[in-house]
Amino acid sequence: MSREITISVGVVTYNHEKYIEQCLEGILMQKVDFNYEIILGEDDSTDNTRAICQKYAQQYPDKIRLFLRSREDVIYINGNPTGRYNFIENLKQCKGKYMALCEGDDYWTDPLKLQKQVDFLEANPDYAICFHEAKIEWAQQKKYNEIVLNSDFPWNAMSPEKDVYDISDVIKGSFMATASVVFRRELLPSLPTWFKEVQSGDMALYALITGNLKIKFLNEIMCIYRRHEKGVSRTHRHNSILINRILLLKHIDKHYRGAYRGLIVETANSYISKLTKLSLKELISLWQLKLTSNIVEFKHIINLTKKKIKDR
Repeated sequence: MSREITISVGVVTYNHEKYIEQCLEGILMQKVDFNYEIILGEDDSTDNTRAICQKYAQQYPDKIRLFLRSREDVIYINGNPTGRYNFIENLKQCKGKYMALCEGDDYWTDPLKLQKQVDFLEANPDYAICFHEAKIEWAQQKKYNEIVLNSDFPWNAMSPEKDVYDISDVIKGSFMATASVVFRRELLPSLPTWFKEVQSGDMALYALITGNLKIKFLNEIMCIYRRHEKGVSRTHRHNSILINRILLLKHIDKHYRGAYRGLIVETANSYISKLTKLSLKELISLWQLKLTSNIVEFKHIINLTKKKIKDR
């Protein structure tokens, strides 16, 4: 008789030899009154990560389902290899009513994390996602370790007093550490083709899931978000990140049929204002991404593009 899975924990890992054991131990230490599974996707690492994953899968066959991916399937975004294929395939394997995420270089610190978040979502059906506070740990610059309130989080400038969010907050930018999130699997749609093109996969996923439901913030530190020099946010060019984020906004705008057009345009313009020394290729990309024909900032981009082409 198969057991019912309440929550699936998706773990994607690649070259996390130094971190993956701590990640898995943080999940395995969870004290819960329900069944959970770990969907572990190993992306054909060049270090000892795969062997460590295989060891844990053998030790915990009742908890860990290990999937060994191939680098031949890697999805490139902005010319850079990503773990998106591994992530998407992990999502397909999840069986739980709820889903949690923890990348292989992050880890959980509270053994009651899953119980607290599942209890909240069980009692509050009008919420799509429950997330909590995170502590940032610099893997190579320990002197920068700090407790980070939401107002200081590296991705946003939101008030730490706020405990309820919605789709409008998601549109403004990422504010949830991946390892802190639990969401309802039933809300996960068939992922659109553009999910393989956008760099901010977490923001895209939360935008697709949230809809007209709410997001709950628990003001407790229950995980570590590890930052290091090889992290995605530090290996992609600044302009490329912002331009790709505008692409994501365009897809969100289409997904919600213009319901949040004003906010999306405002957010896109805030990204444009941060762009510096654009190449011709980047200018053309922005020109092609215009959300509406009457945005002053996009008209400015079009004029710059024309001028740059003429000057050539």
